[in-house]
Amino acid sequence: MTPQVVIVGRPNVGKSSLFNWLAEKRIAIEDPTAGVTRDRLVQRVELDGRVVDLVDTGGMGFDDPDGLTAQIDAQIESGLADAALVLLVVDVRAGLVPADAEVARRVRRGGASVLLVANKADAPGLEAQAHEFAALGFGPPLAVSAREHRNRGPLVEAIVERLPEREADEPLSAELPEMKLAMVGRRNVGKSTFVNALAREDRVITSPVAGTTRDSVDVRFEVDGRSFLAIDTPGLRRAKSRTTDLDFYSTHRAQRSIRRADVVLLFFDATEPVGKVDKQLAETITEEAKPVVFVVNKWDLYAADVQRREWEQYLRDTFRTMPWAPVAFSTATTGRNVKAVIDTAQRLFRQSRERVPTARLNTVLREAVEANQPPSDPRGRPVRLYYATQVEVAPPTIVVSASGPRSVSEPYKRYLLNAFRKALPFREVPIRLLLRGRGAEKSAEE
Repeated sequence: MTPQVVIVGRPNVGKSSLFNWLAEKRIAIEDPTAGVTRDRLVQRVELDGRVVDLVDTGGMGFDDPDGLTAQIDAQIESGLADAALVLLVVDVRAGLVPADAEVARRVRRGGASVLLVANKADAPGLEAQAHEFAALGFGPPLAVSAREHRNRGPLVEAIVERLPEREADEPLSAELPEMKLAMVGRRNVGKSTFVNALAREDRVITSPVAGTTRDSVDVRFEVDGRSFLAIDTPGLRRAKSRTTDLDFYSTHRAQRSIRRADVVLLFFDATEPVGKVDKQLAETITEEAKPVVFVVNKWDLYAADVQRREWEQYLRDTFRTMPWAPVAFSTATTGRNVKAVIDTAQRLFRQSRERVPTARLNTVLREAVEANQPPSDPRGRPVRLYYATQVEVAPPTIVVSASGPRSVSEPYKRYLLNAFRKALPFREVPIRLLLRGRGAEKSAEE
Protein backbone atom coordinates (compact mmCIF):
# COMPACT_ATOMS: atom_id res chain seq x y z
CA MET A 1 0.00 0.00 0.00
CA THR A 2 2.95 2.31 -0.61
CA PRO A 3 2.02 5.33 -2.81
CA GLN A 4 3.70 5.31 -6.20
CA VAL A 5 5.31 8.42 -7.68
CA VAL A 6 5.64 7.75 -11.41
CA ILE A 7 8.06 9.71 -13.61
CA VAL A 8 6.97 10.13 -17.25
CA GLY A 9 7.92 12.23 -20.25
CA ARG A 10 9.12 12.04 -23.82
CA PRO A 11 12.60 10.58 -24.51
CA ASN A 12 15.72 12.42 -23.32
CA VAL A 13 14.13 14.91 -20.91
CA GLY A 14 16.18 13.47 -18.03
CA LYS A 15 13.67 11.12 -16.39
CA SER A 16 16.30 8.57 -15.32
CA SER A 17 18.60 11.33 -14.03
CA LEU A 18 15.72 12.72 -11.99
CA PHE A 19 14.91 9.21 -10.71
CA ASN A 20 18.49 8.65 -9.55
CA TRP A 21 18.67 12.14 -8.05
CA LEU A 22 15.55 11.66 -5.95
CA ALA A 23 16.57 8.10 -4.95
CA GLU A 24 20.10 9.34 -4.17
CA LYS A 25 21.48 6.23 -5.87
CA ARG A 26 22.66 5.44 -9.40
CA ILE A 27 19.98 2.89 -10.23
CA ALA A 28 18.71 3.75 -13.70
CA ILE A 29 21.10 3.94 -16.65
CA GLU A 30 21.74 7.55 -17.67
CA ASP A 31 22.70 7.64 -21.33
CA PRO A 32 22.06 10.17 -24.14
CA THR A 33 20.82 7.34 -26.37
CA ALA A 34 17.04 7.55 -26.68
CA GLY A 35 15.04 4.55 -25.53
CA VAL A 36 17.53 3.09 -23.04
CA THR A 37 14.89 2.66 -20.32
CA ARG A 38 12.30 0.04 -21.23
CA ASP A 39 10.93 -1.51 -18.05
CA ARG A 40 9.45 0.22 -15.04
CA LEU A 41 12.20 0.72 -12.47
CA VAL A 42 11.01 0.95 -8.86
CA GLN A 43 12.92 2.18 -5.82
CA ARG A 44 11.42 2.54 -2.36
CA VAL A 45 12.57 5.86 -0.86
CA GLU A 46 11.73 8.12 2.03
CA LEU A 47 10.94 11.76 1.18
CA ASP A 48 10.44 14.08 4.13
CA GLY A 49 9.01 11.32 6.27
CA ARG A 50 6.79 9.76 3.57
CA VAL A 51 7.70 6.37 2.10
CA VAL A 52 7.00 6.13 -1.63
CA ASP A 53 7.79 3.79 -4.50
CA LEU A 54 9.58 5.96 -7.04
CA VAL A 55 8.97 4.65 -10.58
CA ASP A 56 10.99 5.40 -13.72
CA THR A 57 9.44 4.67 -17.13
CA GLY A 58 10.45 4.57 -20.77
CA GLY A 59 10.15 7.57 -23.03
CA MET A 60 6.65 8.14 -24.41
CA GLY A 61 6.47 8.22 -28.18
CA PHE A 62 9.74 6.38 -28.78
CA ASP A 63 9.73 3.89 -31.66
CA ASP A 64 11.87 1.04 -30.33
CA PRO A 65 14.16 -0.42 -33.04
CA ASP A 66 13.76 -3.94 -31.59
CA GLY A 67 10.00 -3.89 -32.05
CA LEU A 68 9.23 -3.51 -28.33
CA THR A 69 7.28 -0.25 -28.57
CA ALA A 70 3.96 -1.84 -27.59
CA GLN A 71 5.49 -3.55 -24.56
CA ILE A 72 7.21 -0.34 -23.42
CA ASP A 73 3.94 1.58 -23.75
CA ALA A 74 2.13 -1.12 -21.77
CA GLN A 75 4.63 -0.70 -18.94
CA ILE A 76 4.09 3.08 -18.97
CA GLU A 77 0.30 2.67 -18.88
CA SER A 78 0.56 0.22 -15.98
CA GLY A 79 2.65 2.76 -14.09
CA LEU A 80 0.11 5.52 -14.75
CA ALA A 81 -2.75 3.26 -13.64
CA ASP A 82 -1.08 2.65 -10.26
CA ALA A 83 0.21 6.20 -9.71
CA ALA A 84 -0.67 8.26 -6.67
CA LEU A 85 1.28 11.13 -8.24
CA VAL A 86 2.75 11.64 -11.72
CA LEU A 87 5.88 13.71 -12.29
CA LEU A 88 5.55 14.97 -15.86
CA VAL A 89 9.11 15.89 -16.88
CA VAL A 90 9.92 18.37 -19.66
CA ASP A 91 13.18 19.83 -20.97
CA VAL A 92 13.69 23.57 -20.38
CA ARG A 93 16.55 23.77 -22.88
CA ALA A 94 14.56 22.19 -25.71
CA GLY A 95 11.41 24.19 -24.94
CA LEU A 96 7.80 23.12 -25.47
CA VAL A 97 7.46 20.63 -28.35
CA PRO A 98 4.43 18.75 -29.76
CA ALA A 99 5.61 15.50 -28.13
CA ASP A 100 5.17 17.14 -24.70
CA ALA A 101 1.53 17.86 -25.50
CA GLU A 102 0.98 14.22 -26.47
CA VAL A 103 2.51 13.07 -23.18
CA ALA A 104 0.27 15.51 -21.30
CA ARG A 105 -2.77 14.09 -23.08
CA ARG A 106 -1.93 10.54 -22.03
CA VAL A 107 -1.19 11.60 -18.46
CA ARG A 108 -4.45 13.54 -18.19
CA ARG A 109 -6.34 10.45 -19.32
CA GLY A 110 -4.92 8.51 -16.35
CA GLY A 111 -6.61 10.79 -13.83
CA ALA A 112 -3.80 10.88 -11.24
CA SER A 113 -2.51 14.05 -9.61
CA VAL A 114 0.27 15.63 -11.72
CA LEU A 115 3.32 17.70 -10.83
CA LEU A 116 4.95 19.40 -13.85
CA VAL A 117 8.76 19.33 -13.53
CA ALA A 118 10.92 21.40 -15.89
CA ASN A 119 14.32 19.67 -15.87
CA LYS A 120 17.72 20.83 -17.14
CA ALA A 121 17.36 24.33 -15.66
CA ASP A 122 21.08 24.17 -14.96
CA ALA A 123 21.38 27.90 -14.27
CA PRO A 124 18.96 30.41 -12.69
CA GLY A 125 18.63 32.25 -15.98
CA LEU A 126 16.94 29.23 -17.57
CA GLU A 127 14.09 29.15 -15.06
CA ALA A 128 12.24 31.97 -16.85
CA GLN A 129 11.98 29.77 -19.95
CA ALA A 130 9.99 27.18 -18.00
CA HIS A 131 6.81 29.27 -17.92
CA GLU A 132 5.80 28.28 -21.45
CA PHE A 133 5.10 24.74 -20.20
CA ALA A 134 2.11 26.06 -18.22
CA ALA A 135 0.28 25.73 -21.54
CA LEU A 136 0.14 21.97 -20.92
CA GLY A 137 -2.59 22.63 -18.36
CA PHE A 138 -0.97 21.43 -15.14
CA GLY A 139 -0.13 24.81 -13.66
CA PRO A 140 3.26 26.52 -13.38
CA PRO A 141 6.16 24.05 -13.64
CA LEU A 142 8.79 23.56 -10.96
CA ALA A 143 12.21 24.25 -12.53
CA VAL A 144 14.99 21.90 -11.39
CA SER A 145 18.30 20.49 -12.56
CA ALA A 146 19.09 16.89 -11.70
CA ARG A 147 22.53 17.32 -13.23
CA GLU A 148 23.44 20.43 -11.21
CA HIS A 149 21.44 19.40 -8.10
CA ARG A 150 19.28 22.51 -8.19
CA ASN A 151 15.97 22.73 -6.28
CA ARG A 152 15.79 19.16 -4.99
CA GLY A 153 14.37 20.43 -1.67
CA PRO A 154 11.45 22.29 -3.26
CA LEU A 155 10.78 19.29 -5.51
CA VAL A 156 10.58 16.87 -2.57
CA GLU A 157 8.35 19.31 -0.69
CA ALA A 158 6.01 19.63 -3.69
CA ILE A 159 5.82 15.83 -4.07
CA VAL A 160 4.91 15.28 -0.42
CA GLU A 161 2.28 18.04 -0.51
CA ARG A 162 0.51 16.34 -3.43
CA LEU A 163 0.49 12.81 -2.00
CA PRO A 164 -2.80 11.45 -0.65
CA GLU A 165 -3.30 11.22 3.10
CA ARG A 166 -1.28 8.50 4.78
CA GLU A 167 -3.23 5.24 5.10
CA ALA A 168 -3.19 3.00 8.16
CA ASP A 169 -1.24 0.21 6.43
CA GLU A 170 1.28 2.48 4.70
CA PRO A 171 4.92 1.64 5.59
CA LEU A 172 6.58 3.97 8.06
CA SER A 173 10.13 3.28 6.85
CA ALA A 174 11.79 2.56 3.52
CA GLU A 175 13.25 -0.78 4.61
CA LEU A 176 13.17 -3.41 1.89
CA PRO A 177 11.28 -6.72 2.19
CA GLU A 178 12.74 -9.58 4.18
CA MET A 179 14.52 -11.37 1.34
CA LYS A 180 16.10 -9.93 -1.81
CA LEU A 181 16.53 -12.33 -4.74
CA ALA A 182 18.87 -11.50 -7.65
CA MET A 183 18.14 -13.26 -10.94
CA VAL A 184 21.37 -13.52 -12.95
CA GLY A 185 22.51 -15.39 -16.03
CA ARG A 186 23.26 -15.13 -19.71
CA ARG A 187 20.91 -13.53 -22.21
CA ASN A 188 17.62 -15.26 -22.97
CA VAL A 189 17.77 -17.87 -20.18
CA GLY A 190 14.30 -16.83 -18.96
CA LYS A 191 15.03 -14.56 -15.99
CA SER A 192 12.37 -11.98 -16.84
CA THR A 193 9.80 -14.67 -17.61
CA PHE A 194 10.54 -16.18 -14.19
CA VAL A 195 10.02 -12.78 -12.52
CA ASN A 196 6.70 -12.34 -14.32
CA ALA A 197 5.63 -15.78 -13.10
CA LEU A 198 6.42 -14.67 -9.55
CA ALA A 199 4.60 -11.36 -9.91
CA ARG A 200 1.69 -13.05 -11.77
CA GLU A 201 1.68 -10.22 -14.29
CA ASP A 202 3.79 -8.92 -17.19
CA ARG A 203 5.85 -6.81 -14.83
CA VAL A 204 9.00 -6.79 -17.00
CA ILE A 205 9.25 -6.93 -20.76
CA THR A 206 10.07 -10.31 -22.30
CA SER A 207 10.93 -11.04 -25.92
CA PRO A 208 13.24 -13.26 -28.01
CA VAL A 209 15.42 -10.19 -28.61
CA ALA A 210 18.74 -10.63 -26.82
CA GLY A 211 19.39 -7.84 -24.33
CA THR A 212 15.73 -6.85 -23.86
CA THR A 213 16.34 -6.12 -20.16
CA ARG A 214 18.89 -3.32 -19.72
CA ASP A 215 18.50 -2.18 -16.12
CA SER A 216 18.24 -4.12 -12.90
CA VAL A 217 14.49 -4.09 -12.21
CA ASP A 218 13.13 -4.46 -8.66
CA VAL A 219 9.79 -6.29 -8.46
CA ARG A 220 7.93 -6.88 -5.20
CA PHE A 221 5.86 -10.04 -4.86
CA GLU A 222 4.28 -12.23 -2.21
CA VAL A 223 4.53 -15.96 -1.54
CA ASP A 224 2.43 -17.50 1.23
CA GLY A 225 1.66 -14.04 2.57
CA ARG A 226 5.31 -12.97 2.86
CA SER A 227 6.80 -10.10 0.89
CA PHE A 228 9.98 -10.45 -1.16
CA LEU A 229 11.99 -8.41 -3.65
CA ALA A 230 13.04 -9.94 -6.96
CA ILE A 231 15.88 -8.17 -8.80
CA ASP A 232 15.73 -8.94 -12.52
CA THR A 233 19.12 -8.25 -14.11
CA PRO A 234 20.32 -7.78 -17.70
CA GLY A 235 21.58 -10.89 -19.44
CA LEU A 236 25.37 -10.80 -19.73
CA ARG A 237 27.64 -11.30 -22.71
CA ARG A 238 31.26 -12.42 -22.91
CA ALA A 239 33.72 -9.55 -22.43
CA LYS A 240 34.92 -9.65 -26.04
CA SER A 241 31.30 -9.35 -27.24
CA ARG A 242 30.58 -6.16 -25.28
CA THR A 243 30.51 -3.41 -27.87
CA THR A 244 28.44 -0.59 -26.37
CA ASP A 245 28.10 1.44 -23.19
CA LEU A 246 24.85 -0.44 -22.52
CA ASP A 247 26.78 -3.72 -22.34
CA PHE A 248 29.11 -2.14 -19.77
CA TYR A 249 26.19 -0.79 -17.74
CA SER A 250 24.44 -4.16 -17.86
CA THR A 251 27.48 -5.98 -16.50
CA HIS A 252 27.91 -3.43 -13.73
CA ARG A 253 24.22 -3.60 -12.77
CA ALA A 254 24.27 -7.41 -12.58
CA GLN A 255 27.35 -7.40 -10.37
CA ARG A 256 25.84 -4.78 -8.07
CA SER A 257 22.62 -6.79 -7.86
CA ILE A 258 24.58 -9.80 -6.64
CA ARG A 259 26.09 -7.66 -3.88
CA ARG A 260 22.62 -6.36 -2.90
CA ALA A 261 21.01 -9.78 -2.82
CA ASP A 262 20.39 -12.08 0.11
CA VAL A 263 20.13 -15.08 -2.24
CA VAL A 264 21.15 -15.35 -5.91
CA LEU A 265 19.36 -17.44 -8.52
CA LEU A 266 21.89 -18.34 -11.24
CA PHE A 267 19.93 -19.33 -14.35
CA PHE A 268 20.97 -21.84 -16.99
CA ASP A 269 19.23 -22.70 -20.25
CA ALA A 270 18.54 -26.45 -20.25
CA THR A 271 19.14 -26.54 -24.01
CA GLU A 272 22.57 -24.87 -23.87
CA PRO A 273 25.92 -25.94 -22.36
CA VAL A 274 27.47 -23.96 -19.53
CA GLY A 275 29.52 -21.06 -20.92
CA LYS A 276 32.22 -18.65 -19.87
CA VAL A 277 29.71 -16.02 -18.70
CA ASP A 278 28.10 -18.58 -16.37
CA LYS A 279 31.49 -19.33 -14.83
CA GLN A 280 32.29 -15.63 -14.42
CA LEU A 281 28.98 -15.07 -12.63
CA ALA A 282 29.68 -18.03 -10.36
CA GLU A 283 33.06 -16.51 -9.50
CA THR A 284 31.40 -13.22 -8.54
CA ILE A 285 28.84 -15.04 -6.40
CA THR A 286 31.65 -16.94 -4.67
CA GLU A 287 33.67 -13.77 -4.08
CA GLU A 288 30.64 -12.10 -2.51
CA ALA A 289 29.90 -15.26 -0.46
CA LYS A 290 26.23 -15.28 -1.47
CA PRO A 291 23.88 -18.24 -1.14
CA VAL A 292 22.94 -19.44 -4.61
CA VAL A 293 20.46 -21.73 -6.29
CA PHE A 294 21.43 -23.16 -9.68
CA VAL A 295 18.18 -22.86 -11.69
CA VAL A 296 18.00 -24.97 -14.84
CA ASN A 297 15.22 -23.23 -16.78
CA LYS A 298 13.30 -24.26 -19.93
CA TRP A 299 13.34 -27.80 -18.59
CA ASP A 300 10.25 -28.75 -20.62
CA LEU A 301 12.35 -28.41 -23.80
CA TYR A 302 14.99 -30.89 -22.62
CA ALA A 303 13.34 -33.20 -20.09
CA ALA A 304 12.72 -35.97 -22.61
CA ASP A 305 16.41 -36.17 -23.58
CA VAL A 306 18.22 -36.30 -20.22
CA GLN A 307 17.59 -37.12 -16.57
CA ARG A 308 17.69 -34.41 -13.95
CA ARG A 309 20.50 -36.16 -12.12
CA GLU A 310 22.65 -35.97 -15.27
CA TRP A 311 22.25 -32.18 -15.51
CA GLU A 312 22.88 -31.86 -11.79
CA GLN A 313 26.06 -33.91 -12.05
CA TYR A 314 27.12 -31.78 -15.03
CA LEU A 315 26.81 -28.65 -12.86
CA ARG A 316 28.66 -30.34 -9.97
CA ASP A 317 31.53 -31.25 -12.29
CA THR A 318 31.62 -27.72 -13.73
CA PHE A 319 31.40 -25.78 -10.46
CA ARG A 320 33.53 -27.91 -8.15
CA THR A 321 34.10 -25.08 -5.66
CA MET A 322 30.34 -24.80 -5.01
CA PRO A 323 29.25 -28.35 -4.08
CA TRP A 324 26.89 -26.94 -1.45
CA ALA A 325 24.69 -25.05 -3.94
CA PRO A 326 21.28 -26.72 -4.52
CA VAL A 327 20.03 -27.34 -8.07
CA ALA A 328 16.43 -26.65 -9.13
CA PHE A 329 14.59 -27.23 -12.41
CA SER A 330 11.86 -24.93 -13.70
CA THR A 331 9.76 -23.93 -16.70
CA ALA A 332 9.11 -20.23 -16.22
CA THR A 333 6.78 -19.91 -19.20
CA THR A 334 4.23 -22.16 -17.47
CA GLY A 335 5.18 -21.32 -13.89
CA ARG A 336 6.17 -24.92 -13.22
CA ASN A 337 8.35 -25.31 -10.09
CA VAL A 338 8.68 -21.52 -9.69
CA LYS A 339 7.34 -21.66 -6.14
CA ALA A 340 9.64 -24.61 -5.34
CA VAL A 341 12.63 -22.46 -6.35
CA ILE A 342 11.47 -19.68 -4.01
CA ASP A 343 10.98 -22.19 -1.19
CA THR A 344 14.58 -23.35 -1.70
CA ALA A 345 15.80 -19.73 -1.67
CA GLN A 346 13.96 -19.13 1.61
CA ARG A 347 15.68 -22.15 3.12
CA LEU A 348 19.09 -20.76 2.12
CA PHE A 349 18.13 -17.35 3.47
CA ARG A 350 17.38 -18.87 6.88
CA GLN A 351 20.58 -20.92 6.87
CA SER A 352 22.73 -17.90 6.09
CA ARG A 353 21.34 -16.11 9.15
CA GLU A 354 21.72 -18.92 11.66
CA ARG A 355 23.84 -18.34 14.74
CA VAL A 356 25.55 -21.30 16.39
CA PRO A 357 26.52 -21.29 20.11
CA THR A 358 30.25 -21.16 20.75
CA ALA A 359 30.10 -24.40 22.74
CA ARG A 360 28.68 -26.23 19.72
CA LEU A 361 31.31 -24.77 17.40
CA ASN A 362 34.12 -25.87 19.71
CA THR A 363 32.72 -29.39 19.95
CA VAL A 364 32.82 -29.63 16.15
CA LEU A 365 36.34 -28.14 16.04
CA ARG A 366 37.64 -30.53 18.70
CA GLU A 367 36.17 -33.57 16.90
CA ALA A 368 37.64 -32.42 13.58
CA VAL A 369 41.11 -31.95 15.07
CA GLU A 370 40.99 -35.32 16.82
CA ALA A 371 40.11 -37.02 13.54
CA ASN A 372 42.72 -35.13 11.51
CA GLN A 373 45.52 -33.10 13.12
CA PRO A 374 46.58 -29.84 11.41
CA PRO A 375 50.01 -29.85 9.71
CA SER A 376 53.08 -28.62 11.57
CA ASP A 377 54.58 -25.16 11.01
CA PRO A 378 57.80 -24.68 8.95
CA ARG A 379 59.90 -25.36 12.08
CA GLY A 380 58.22 -28.67 12.68
CA ARG A 381 56.17 -27.51 15.65
CA PRO A 382 52.55 -28.69 15.82
CA VAL A 383 49.91 -26.04 15.07
CA ARG A 384 47.30 -25.81 17.78
CA LEU A 385 43.71 -24.75 17.17
CA TYR A 386 42.41 -23.30 20.45
CA TYR A 387 38.77 -22.34 19.94
CA ALA A 388 36.18 -21.21 17.39
CA THR A 389 33.48 -18.56 17.50
CA GLN A 390 30.92 -17.24 15.03
CA VAL A 391 31.34 -13.50 14.55
CA GLU A 392 28.86 -12.75 11.75
CA VAL A 393 25.91 -13.99 9.72
CA ALA A 394 25.06 -13.62 6.01
CA PRO A 395 27.49 -15.17 5.33
CA PRO A 396 28.16 -17.23 8.47
CA THR A 397 31.69 -16.23 9.50
CA ILE A 398 33.69 -18.44 11.86
CA VAL A 399 36.95 -17.36 13.49
CA VAL A 400 39.35 -20.04 14.70
CA SER A 401 42.16 -19.06 17.07
CA ALA A 402 45.42 -20.85 16.24
CA SER A 403 49.02 -20.88 17.37
CA GLY A 404 50.24 -20.47 13.78
CA PRO A 405 47.41 -19.42 11.47
CA ARG A 406 49.67 -18.87 8.47
CA SER A 407 50.89 -22.44 8.70
CA VAL A 408 47.43 -23.92 8.24
CA SER A 409 47.31 -25.16 4.63
CA GLU A 410 44.50 -24.49 2.19
CA PRO A 411 43.51 -28.20 2.08
CA TYR A 412 43.21 -28.24 5.87
CA LYS A 413 41.05 -25.08 5.79
CA ARG A 414 38.75 -26.83 3.33
CA TYR A 415 38.69 -29.83 5.66
CA LEU A 416 37.58 -27.60 8.55
CA LEU A 417 34.96 -25.90 6.40
CA ASN A 418 33.51 -29.25 5.39
CA ALA A 419 33.46 -30.38 9.03
CA PHE A 420 31.57 -27.23 10.05
CA ARG A 421 29.18 -27.53 7.10
CA LYS A 422 28.30 -31.17 7.84
CA ALA A 423 27.71 -30.62 11.56
CA LEU A 424 26.10 -27.17 11.55
CA PRO A 425 22.98 -25.67 9.88
CA PHE A 426 25.05 -24.27 6.99
CA ARG A 427 24.82 -27.22 4.60
CA GLU A 428 23.79 -25.26 1.49
CA VAL A 429 25.38 -21.84 1.97
CA PRO A 430 28.92 -20.45 1.78
CA ILE A 431 30.89 -20.13 5.02
CA ARG A 432 33.76 -17.75 5.65
CA LEU A 433 36.58 -19.13 7.79
CA LEU A 434 39.16 -16.85 9.43
CA LEU A 435 42.25 -18.16 11.23
CA ARG A 436 43.75 -15.76 13.73
CA GLY A 437 46.68 -15.86 16.07
CA ARG A 438 46.60 -14.63 19.63
CA GLY A 439 48.09 -11.36 18.38
CA ALA A 440 47.22 -9.40 15.27
CA GLU A 441 48.24 -12.16 12.84
CA LYS A 442 45.43 -13.11 10.53
CA SER A 443 45.10 -15.46 7.57
CA ALA A 444 43.29 -14.67 4.38
CA GLU A 445 39.61 -15.48 4.07
CA GLU A 446 38.31 -18.55 2.30
